Amino acid sequence: MTSPSLRKAFVLGAGLGKRLQPLTAKRPKPLIPIFQKPLITFAFDHLLSCGISDIIVNTHHCSEMYGKMFPHTEAGFEYRNARVTLRHEPTLLETGGGIKNIEDLIGSEPFLVYNGDVLADIPLSSFIEHHFSSGNIATLLLRSSGGPLQVQWDRASGSILDLGGKIGAFPASPGFLFTGIYILDPRIFSWLEAGHITSITPVFVEMIRRKEKVGGFLCDEGMWRDLGTRDAYLEVHRELERRNFQLSYPVSSPWPVHVAESAHIEEGASLSGMVVAGENSHIGAGACLHDTILWEDIEIASGSSLDRCIITSGQSVQGCFSEKDFG
Repeated sequence: MTSPSLRKAFVLGAGLGKRLQPLTAKRPKPLIPIFQKPLITFAFDHLLSCGISDIIVNTHHCSEMYGKMFPHTEAGFEYRNARVTLRHEPTLLETGGGIKNIEDLIGSEPFLVYNGDVLADIPLSSFIEHHFSSGNIATLLLRSSGGPLQVQWDRASGSILDLGGKIGAFPASPGFLFTGIYILDPRIFSWLEAGHITSITPVFVEMIRRKEKVGGFLCDEGMWRDLGTRDAYLEVHRELERRNFQLSYPVSSPWPVHVAESAHIEEGASLSGMVVAGENSHIGAGACLHDTILWEDIEIASGSSLDRCIITSGQSVQGCFSEKDFG
């Protein structure tokens, strides 16, 4: 069990998911399903496993979908006995503005920030302990590989030296991946302006320039996936299908679900590779599906052929398609 002082987390759930269009046209990216489990709930499960009991989620794009997936009151909802509070942003404030917008919900405690659009299983205990012992205002969780290596970090001091080459006084290599998971001390709020639309990155850069304590913690254990593209979304399903990794923390069950109980597959239909059939989906006779994901309430006409396709909720598809998304 990690430090009881860290009880609160802010999960970023308001993004537009532009790189995943049209999958995110009618659904926030953190709510896309992974074997029929909303992506953001993996962040919830991960946080619960390290002692977090109070979670805040910001919403903006298609915010009504949170209410459909998690029936809630104005105060929020419960998830596996943890309290989840929703904070809506009529105007998208980006990460820095979103953090400032929850200041009244944080109080005087350090809190963990977690991108709601990544699937991760990184041990967090040592990371949390390091933050409390470091005196940092911000501590970023880093990895040596797996994505853009845009962070310059000094192992000896533990300090972040540069982000994205904004300061430019340090060599471009070796760099480190920023996972989108970080811990903030409430002192961060004095660096943020209420209602101001800003990413947290330029705030960190200015803090580094002023010699404030912005640190990093390297952890290459476990798994981290950025599901920002359709290829990454399909690939993580294939990895789970092949059991390339298994989550170390418990998740809400049952999961994974390949074919929902309410799905109907007619005689003569063929499913090969990694296929997911969501709630109330109907696959007609003679249809052939390979490495294809169906969300909910989908009709696949008899004789259709789909290869590496993703079909979002409420769609009717007829014909032969490859590498196509329906949103």
